[in-house]
Amino acid sequence: MNFDIWDVHTHLAGVPGTTPETRMAKLLEYADRMGIARLCVFMGMSWNYDPTPEFMRRSNDEVMQAVKRFPDRAFGFVYLTPKHTQASLDELNRCVRDGPMVGVKLWVAMHCNDPALDPLIARAAELKAVVTQHAWIKITGNLPGESTPMDMAELAARHPNATLICAHTGGDWERGIRAIRPHSNIYADINGGDPTAGFTEMAVRELGATRVLYGSDAGGRSFASQLAKVFGANIPDTAKQLILAENLKRLLRPILSEKGIKL
Repeated sequence: MNFDIWDVHTHLAGVPGTTPETRMAKLLEYADRMGIARLCVFMGMSWNYDPTPEFMRRSNDEVMQAVKRFPDRAFGFVYLTPKHTQASLDELNRCVRDGPMVGVKLWVAMHCNDPALDPLIARAAELKAVVTQHAWIKITGNLPGESTPMDMAELAARHPNATLICAHTGGDWERGIRAIRPHSNIYADINGGDPTAGFTEMAVRELGATRVLYGSDAGGRSFASQLAKVFGANIPDTAKQLILAENLKRLLRPILSEKGIKL
């Protein structure tokens, strides 16, 4: 079976190149080797755990540069920080309402169960933008503002109309899957981490194949190692196609339709 593949989680950081356009071209070169048709990309050419509004805007400008060069291959998600609420709302409107971006990326500046996120999540839902939230459970201890899947469960309960993506499924995926299971508006992004046997099978069993998304975390991780989580899983081909592309298409279809983009 030939699978259509859309990657929900890629970055410009960690990729060779001196400009956003050259880094995007290199990402697509690698993606082409693996038959990946579309990439969702967020955050700029460098990272900051606690970005200022200026850093946030620059990062988003870099992603928009990259996406503009390859409009048929890449979608941009706007990078926001809840520590700067008004600046983030302004950025959400600039990049999504008035710009080409179709989703939101939140990282580690603040735990996502903090009420400071509420205005951002509510506005994203109004714009039909999906929200990807980094989530991890680290045995060595999380960063001060780093969210867990349990934090995401609290956020989802407050915003049942928002579409939320749990990036990495919390790293500790056995606990992460259980934490998000009761909340049908949270989707498991299985990117990052090693391709451990049983991860995808458990996600499908506990959440249903319609709530699982393929992502790579490139350039931090290889496309091949992350695709192995799907191709090597003991699940039907119909479930693999949902995970590899169809679920993401369904989540993005409302905002793409608003922007006049046909799939």
